[in-house]
Amino acid sequence: MELLAGGKVIRSYKVALGRGGLAAKEREGDGRTPEGHYIIDAKNAASHYHKSLHISYPNADDQKRAAKMGVSPGGAIMIHGLPNGMGWLGASHRLYDWTLGCVAVTDTEIDEVWNLVPVGTPVEIRP
Repeated sequence: MELLAGGKVIRSYKVALGRGGLAAKEREGDGRTPEGHYIIDAKNAASHYHKSLHISYPNADDQKRAAKMGVSPGGAIMIHGLPNGMGWLGASHRLYDWTLGCVAVTDTEIDEVWNLVPVGTPVEIRP
């Protein structure tokens, strides 16, 4: 994950993604991380994870695709730290993709991201 300011990368993070593999998210429960253009639309300091930033998934394209398939697109896609009480895992959490479609970083990293990224920040998730 890269954070940009003025078109330049200011921070870079290794992440864990959805356990559903590299294919783009299609429906609720597939465990995949969505691809597309979104925004950070909320912050939650009292999350089940060490802080979370909610991503505005599903966007209009995601909703259309899901409607054509007759499925729910899902939601609750976030950039977050580790599950509460599991911060001791640190960077080892990245050994495999374990989220249900979110983007996970260490607790120290989400603290930094939290301070750098305001609500309204654009997010691009790409393969």
